[in-house]
Amino acid sequence: MTSQAAAPPDDTQDPYLWLEDVTGDEALDWVRARNEPTLATFRDADFERMRAEALEVLDTDARIPYVVRRGEYLYNFWRDAVNPRGLWRRTTLGSYRSDSPEWDVLIDIDELGRTDNENWVWAGAGVIEPEFTRALVALSRGGSDASIVREFDMENREFVADGFQLPEAKSQLAWADADTVLVGTDFGDDSLTDSGYPRVIKRWRRGTPLADAETVFEGARTDVRVSASVDRTPGFGRTLLGRALDFWNEEVYELRGPELIRIDAPTDASLSIHRQWLLIELRTEWFYGTQNYPAGALLAADYDEFLSGTAELSVVFEPDEHTALNHYAWTRDRLLLVTLADVASRVEIVTPPTRDDPSPASGRCPQRPASPRLRSSRGTWRREPVPGIPEATHTVVVGADDTGDEFFLDSSGFVTPSRLLRGAGEGPLEQIKSAPAFFDAGNIEVAQHFVASDDGTQIPYFVVRPAGAEGPGPTMLYGYGGFESANTPAYSGVLGRLWLARGGTYVLANIRGGGEYGPGWHTQAMREGRHKVAEDFSSVATDLVNRGIATVDQLGAQGGSNGGLLMGIMLTQYPERFGALVCSVPLLDMKRYHLLLAGASWMAEYGDPDNPEDWAFISEYSPYQNITATRHYPPVLMTTSTRDDRVHPGHARKMTAALQAAGHPVYYYENIEGGHAGAADNQQVAFKAALTYSFLWRMLAPSD
Repeated sequence: MTSQAAAPPDDTQDPYLWLEDVTGDEALDWVRARNEPTLATFRDADFERMRAEALEVLDTDARIPYVVRRGEYLYNFWRDAVNPRGLWRRTTLGSYRSDSPEWDVLIDIDELGRTDNENWVWAGAGVIEPEFTRALVALSRGGSDASIVREFDMENREFVADGFQLPEAKSQLAWADADTVLVGTDFGDDSLTDSGYPRVIKRWRRGTPLADAETVFEGARTDVRVSASVDRTPGFGRTLLGRALDFWNEEVYELRGPELIRIDAPTDASLSIHRQWLLIELRTEWFYGTQNYPAGALLAADYDEFLSGTAELSVVFEPDEHTALNHYAWTRDRLLLVTLADVASRVEIVTPPTRDDPSPASGRCPQRPASPRLRSSRGTWRREPVPGIPEATHTVVVGADDTGDEFFLDSSGFVTPSRLLRGAGEGPLEQIKSAPAFFDAGNIEVAQHFVASDDGTQIPYFVVRPAGAEGPGPTMLYGYGGFESANTPAYSGVLGRLWLARGGTYVLANIRGGGEYGPGWHTQAMREGRHKVAEDFSSVATDLVNRGIATVDQLGAQGGSNGGLLMGIMLTQYPERFGALVCSVPLLDMKRYHLLLAGASWMAEYGDPDNPEDWAFISEYSPYQNITATRHYPPVLMTTSTRDDRVHPGHARKMTAALQAAGHPVYYYENIEGGHAGAADNQQVAFKAALTYSFLWRMLAPSD
């Protein structure tokens, strides 16, 4: 490393720092001056056709209305052409099974926005359980992460005049009982972490000022956040408090009266508590008792025995070279397990040991009385495949009732529309909803390939293209490669209509940094290993050309957020591999990312640029610091959102300004709302899709 790379350059060397002023007049004038030529270039008749086609997909009533069970009702949030900001509504299972369910609308967000003269975007609701009578409704302005909170009476369908309310902030609330909530929010000075999230949890009682709420838990300013959750299941009531030391490490405690009891599992493990069971999903190898457990394993223990130090762990899932845990969910008495084998899903039902299973006597946690339920995890956790899942599809759990035996699975593929399957108890799966086909997939084929990356690691990727295609054609390669997020096959009507049905090829790269092969697939690409993400993606791009799927001029790539960082690296490090790039809501200035909005929370992923040792490897790939005028860059479409309060729009703004100053072709578009998703409603999603595909078709197939 050179001495120049070993220390971060001074901020005064950044000529575009002023573009970080999100809503400053000068910065917004700059945005408008770049939005206008981009729209003038691409907003033609073909753009309008694609926008209309995308909106038809997004707004159709034939979509599956996915639901969450709360008591006797199934709840859904729905957007369409008539209700662009959406309806929070509910129905019964009997009605839901019909072709035209009768929906009981609780909140009309469009109507509420008109009444309040606000640009509200639904941000979710925390419903008190098991009563299901009140909700803490979160509403954001323009789709930002920050939101206001209001208490809503679900029986009378009205907001509670003197109920719990919070002003706009990145808040976190949990019902302790009907008259008490645990709240983390912006309480004023020193109440937030450096990442902008709550540092303090307080107990807030109904009818009292927030300023009088009692502090029950605190973290450090250098933590990412603190959190609280309350399980009010009869017989298993618990209050859990979490302190996220960084993005991947968290200390979890149970609050019993005034006492904090640490759940002494590895801080980088994911913990889940359901009734008497503690599940521990390992991210790194762990030695416990006399056993060594591998990274990626899912372990189970009796919760009280674990706290008392007497638990014996059961291995519910253990990974191998090709298979990893994707996700899991509980019904009341059984566990649904979704695994990936070379990115192909498998769904299993896992039945824990019962009271009849032999189990020797063991110690008990002194804080709780003995009960007749099983007090040890010893015994057999039976795993059985869920029968009746359609072949050649990717299946995920989209709902599970942890108080009953009902669960919902969604099964789809690149060319197979979603089917919603309902399971209950030991009965067979029942298909209760299916999505329509939005494009003709009869002449489209799907294949999986593997390519060796620079270090020899085999990287899988999927190719979706016209069957029997002769010669190369316009191809869009998508990648993310971060935060252990797995990219899996899924049906997209918008992608199908605007790209595949018109003869385009779509490629999904399962590069390192993701979770397709468990935590090791991710951890080897963290911090100083970040270069492996780019090497994997570049290797896939090269293989596509070598296989004759695309020429370099026909090969485009797209990524957003962390994937936007990947696009920036492709632009500055591998420009000769691509004909065009789409870079959405990106991180690009890796020297200042930790100072902007939520950026400090990602230092465990990328490193600390203020640390010279970390900056030595970050500086080698940070796109903003690696722009040169001496290399040819492919054209790039840069998109972001003014209302994104997670990844600062300054990343995209400054990168665009620097690229233009260096003479490179860049088209810029910034939506003034939409948050980190880049769009606040279906109209905006359709607009963004039309802009993306108009750019790609124009750049990769100029004669079409």
